[in-house]
Amino acid sequence: MRRLFGTDGIRGTANSAPMTVDIAQKLGQAAGLHFTRGEHRHSVLLGKDTRLSGYMIESALVAGFLSAGMDVTLVGPLPTPAIAMLTRSLRADLGVMISASHNPFEDNGIKLFGPDGFKLSDQNEIDIENLMLADLTGRLAAPREIGRASRLNDAAGRYVESAKASFPRKLRLDGMKIVLDCANGSAYRVAPTALWELGAEVIRIGCTPDGVNINDQCGSTHPEALCQAVVQHGAHLGIALDGDADRVLIADETGRLIDGDQILALIAQSWAREGRLVGQSVVATVMSNMGLERFLNTLDVGLERTSVGDRYVVERMRELAAMWAGSSPAIWC
Repeated sequence: MRRLFGTDGIRGTANSAPMTVDIAQKLGQAAGLHFTRGEHRHSVLLGKDTRLSGYMIESALVAGFLSAGMDVTLVGPLPTPAIAMLTRSLRADLGVMISASHNPFEDNGIKLFGPDGFKLSDQNEIDIENLMLADLTGRLAAPREIGRASRLNDAAGRYVESAKASFPRKLRLDGMKIVLDCANGSAYRVAPTALWELGAEVIRIGCTPDGVNINDQCGSTHPEALCQAVVQHGAHLGIALDGDADRVLIADETGRLIDGDQILALIAQSWAREGRLVGQSVVATVMSNMGLERFLNTLDVGLERTSVGDRYVVERMRELAAMWAGSSPAIWC
């Protein structure tokens, strides 16, 4: 059984177990040793959201990884999907995101990604926990092999370009007015930039983080300000992200929130008609309602349900080679 890892990494109140400096440093050492294999110079990519405690946990993790002989590349506040993308792009051995997602600023968490950009398996997490409880005397790096830390200054720009590359080149957002609520979290720079570079007029909410206002009456957990702003500015739609920007809520032009299952259904319908829905299946969690399943059945599209947690959804997607997945009421995919 896992003792520290939950469905989405390790999470808790900052400066209390398990989110202490001591545990973070041990995690860095254990994960560093677990992913140090072969003769090449090993590296870890380390990002975070905008929580005040991120500085403390980041420093402890860096110390742990360096002592295990891993080089650390720091990228600062970036969305969780950016860490997954950059881990694979930079060919790092491990990726780490410091965030408690949609939780208030008092909480924080640590999510780990393998070199393929996907979250770790249960077995990998169990192995790391066992190392954390073991005596590592004699297993850490010799003085000459201690790692080095550096900062990747263009990480945000790389992720913006990656996000834009997923948008069809023949399409632009010219003439679109979009209200964007970044929850004072990790996407406060990259999300407005990406939409603006695609041509949209962006009205920003929740883009002034101060370390303690992440998810505070804003973002996908508190979309009231977003809905009001859509109506006030006559916007075409509103987009609300959570603190680490791995989930989204969308409001229409009237300020009405669109349920995540409806978005899953609409995109599945469009892709099925165009013959783009490989495998003719959609993956969702047990939280999706029966209405979605019945609608997909009318399209001859199956619905695969998993336990709650994006890791389980992604694992099932990979097994089925599915193209579309998410969870309601917010969407992550």
